[in-house]
Amino acid sequence: MIFEAARSVHARATGLVWLAALSLAACGQGDSTPTSAPNGGDVNGADKELVIGFTQYPSTMNPIVDNMVAKTYVRAMTMRSITRYNHAWELECNLCLELPTFENGLARLQETPDGKPGVAATYELPADATWGDGTPLTTRDIQLTYDVGRDTSTGAINTDMYRRIYKLEIHDDTRFTIYVDRVTFDYNVLGDLYPLPDHIEREIFEADPYEYRHRTTYNADVTNPGLWFGPYLVAEAQQGSYLTMRKNPHWHGEQPYFDSITTRAIQNTSAMEANLLSGTIDMVAGELGLQLDQALAFESRHGEKFNIVYNPGLQYEHIDVNLENPILADKRVRKALMYGMDREQMNQRIFAGKQPVAHTSVSPMDKVASDDVTTYSYDKDKAIALLEEAGWTEIRDGVRHNAAGEPLRIEIMSTAGNKTRELLQQIIQGQWKEIGIDLRIRNEAPRVFFGQTTRERRFSGLALFAWVSSPELVPRSTMHSTEIPTAENNYAGQNYTSISMPELDAAIEAVEEGLTREERLPHWETIQQIYSEELPVLPLFWRPNSYIYPLWLRGARPTGHLNASTNWVEEWTRE
Repeated sequence: MIFEAARSVHARATGLVWLAALSLAACGQGDSTPTSAPNGGDVNGADKELVIGFTQYPSTMNPIVDNMVAKTYVRAMTMRSITRYNHAWELECNLCLELPTFENGLARLQETPDGKPGVAATYELPADATWGDGTPLTTRDIQLTYDVGRDTSTGAINTDMYRRIYKLEIHDDTRFTIYVDRVTFDYNVLGDLYPLPDHIEREIFEADPYEYRHRTTYNADVTNPGLWFGPYLVAEAQQGSYLTMRKNPHWHGEQPYFDSITTRAIQNTSAMEANLLSGTIDMVAGELGLQLDQALAFESRHGEKFNIVYNPGLQYEHIDVNLENPILADKRVRKALMYGMDREQMNQRIFAGKQPVAHTSVSPMDKVASDDVTTYSYDKDKAIALLEEAGWTEIRDGVRHNAAGEPLRIEIMSTAGNKTRELLQQIIQGQWKEIGIDLRIRNEAPRVFFGQTTRERRFSGLALFAWVSSPELVPRSTMHSTEIPTAENNYAGQNYTSISMPELDAAIEAVEEGLTREERLPHWETIQQIYSEELPVLPLFWRPNSYIYPLWLRGARPTGHLNASTNWVEEWTRE
């Protein structure tokens, strides 16, 4: 998953994204300052300029550091991963010529050095792919990415992928083979492998791997054309404000229509509407823009002026629990929190009944979704009984206290400026007050919340955000005990709750090893049962994406999963 603020976004091989959204960010340092601000155009503006509004600014543009939807959205225009999922949810090549499979002979079973079965998969890069400064993109860049990802001191986001790939074999400038240490159904997924420019980044990495994430050129000189190899280059950047992309003269693929595309970060979603109506922005990214309630309200007032698309999404709105908090370490308290929330009332009140209540991190649209899970309908009496059983029996000034006189006080954090999340926090605060819980709300700018607070597990109690997922996305990154970010591993991994259960680890590993869905299903059921019973995460909703396009835009199509619509920006045009 990736942060919706992602998950990161995250490729399927990572374990959970996205997603937000997946898809969750300390701002890239040292971004160059433009000489002039981008000129937002409306229908009557520049024909080949497009300005997109979204709610976050990327923490860094380095493709393997930090994970958030904002970066994923921009990255898809300026870089390409080796593989991706298309609109039909099928795996395909993105920066390779042919997807390796056992059927075509590009993948084969092989024995690992420790005598276990594994997979070798061979990929070929386009021979005419180049970086934005004209330097050929070769397997040397793949080698650097692998070296950075394998070095545990760098804090790369998808550590599991790099652990699995125990060997990288370079054949020539375009062909390479990965050796995976197990036989899994997603052996050929490389959605998180984005080449790093060896001619720019190698020296920085080798000088100090631990500091690489801070010293990378993607922070210090983000407009350097040698960092990019997509249809667009990052040409202008204003930290925390906007990024402007211009056509890449060295792009080897289909040429895009728009000369420039600007993504403007507008964290306050009310301001997003004002910018849209004024023409400062042309459209709102559904992956990271207005939430359902806001889009519905906007459509009722201004729907005739825009093309508004509601796409079933895999954005999982939830609350991560800090299991190291003594109060929240008690499962009875976590269950009380679930019973004490009237999520269906929230759905009806805020989302017109269109945002289904979630029970686990597996979407009900997914073929591996299980009905055999613990569910929590609103039940105030059950919530109170559980809290009293847990020792929170004395009530003073409406707040429960334990035998030691400590108050039942919990802090919840989220992204500042997001009206819907702020409203959700207030409703939850009121509902939990009725059962004697003092919920304190503290929010931060998305780049801080995702780049520091969640990544380094600095939230004391609860963290409200979204993951963006993909079909049958194994939750290794978010739930396996080896993925807990710590200072020792430079905060790699996305298990922010710090859940650690051998039974859960075993089920995750078993899912990965099942080559057929029939083999995987029992283990998927175990994962979902543990998730719903242990509650390392409090499930909220499955959130659809709301895309607001100008009437003249053609070719923009949402996917319904973690791969942003900008992966197909070459298809975008103007009527």
